[in-house]
Amino acid sequence: MIYPSIDKLLTIVDSKYELVHIAAKRSRQIEETQHLQMPAGDYKSEKNIGKALEEVAEHLMIIKN
Repeated sequence: MIYPSIDKLLTIVDSKYELVHIAAKRSRQIEETQHLQMPAGDYKSEKNIGKALEEVAEHLMIIKN
């Protein structure tokens, strides 16, 4: 099963398209700066896109509508 689930993420973000945009942008930031919002051992995903989605799921980003 994929973590975090799309159902949980869509309760935080209004649409799938916005979620993709946010996750892609944050993934690029992680790649460029190597700055993570949580300790590295707390992430379940190894890839930056998964880490970005986990940060969204944990409410570590402010999503402006």
